Amino acid sequence: MEITGFTVWITEADRGPKFIWRNGIPGSHGDIPRGTAPSKAVIRMETDSGLTGAIEVRSGVAIGDLVQRRYHEFIGDDPLLTEKLWVKMWEIDRIEEINLRALGLLDILAWDIKSQAAQMPIYQMLGGYDTKIPTYASTVTWPTMDEYERYIKMCRDLGFKAFKLHAWGDVEQDILLSKNLRKWVGPDADLMFDGSAGWDYVDALKVGQVLQETGFLWYEEPMREFHLGAYTKLCEKLDIPILAAETSDGVHWNMASWIEARALDMTRINAHNKGGFTGSMKVAGLSQSFGMRAQVHGMGLENAQLCAAVPNNDYYEQIVMNEEQILGLDKLGTLSIIDGELTVSDEPGLGYQFDWDHLDKTAFQKIVVNEDTRPEAY
Repeated sequence: MEITGFTVWITEADRGPKFIWRNGIPGSHGDIPRGTAPSKAVIRMETDSGLTGAIEVRSGVAIGDLVQRRYHEFIGDDPLLTEKLWVKMWEIDRIEEINLRALGLLDILAWDIKSQAAQMPIYQMLGGYDTKIPTYASTVTWPTMDEYERYIKMCRDLGFKAFKLHAWGDVEQDILLSKNLRKWVGPDADLMFDGSAGWDYVDALKVGQVLQETGFLWYEEPMREFHLGAYTKLCEKLDIPILAAETSDGVHWNMASWIEARALDMTRINAHNKGGFTGSMKVAGLSQSFGMRAQVHGMGLENAQLCAAVPNNDYYEQIVMNEEQILGLDKLGTLSIIDGELTVSDEPGLGYQFDWDHLDKTAFQKIVVNEDTRPEAY
């Protein structure tokens, strides 16, 4: 089988619900200038077998540019040789410095095709572990304590047994919120806290000590992920597991540095942030060899497959935003959350469904990469 080309449609994206993150970080619509709409890219990998892989991602214009300039390198390659494609993309990254969330896109497309060709779900081809995945309710940042209580109790009543806070970035208020969370959901629920890299070492230590006393399962990204020494000190001072390296580039090579420095207790994997399925499985295996859990970060079809493949992951993450969205979590098709649990699809492929004719009519840009568009000289 050979890759014959790629097509990208850049089209308008749904704005989605408005919400905020912690103080200092732009909210959900912070990248949408007034009078404009967000864009998304639908990318299709085409082969001489007739099988295609397809994915949808935000930041449409930037993704379209990357595919147009670099994906011609993969025309003629075998999409079933996912490891070979991954190494080749890593080489391109040396000169391109590909955005963290774009490095794994080609790998994901190839696994979509590989899964269809084998007529097996992706999670089984990655190893296969369990399709019944407990899910944690991962909050956005609500403006008031009352809103946290209302929405968290709503999730609790729908069957969630694990909860993660994205809070305000105010040390004292976040400590109070963390203590209240334990009261709202009881002693048996798993609790997590995501600091969204908002603090220095002193504040991170202060909050961590309270989370530890309150029995949280993990303490996530309390500081920016650059100086590993600060994370090493934090790990030495706290017993609560530190979950880190979510935003660090370099996939498993970088994760090895974190582990060597004893700068975390749990690692992060994500089909987009860690180089697709191939990169994420490298990190998961590395983590397992050191007795560490590799927690899957984020939602979506890709990360659901990862959750079902990785033995050292605990949960699927489900962002919760408002009442309408929370009450609709059981109506998300293959990503429906029922009684706090996700059942991962057994169908081959990723599961994206696109109307190509409709995309042709509605896209404001269409990019075609094939043998006819390849550069003449290398």
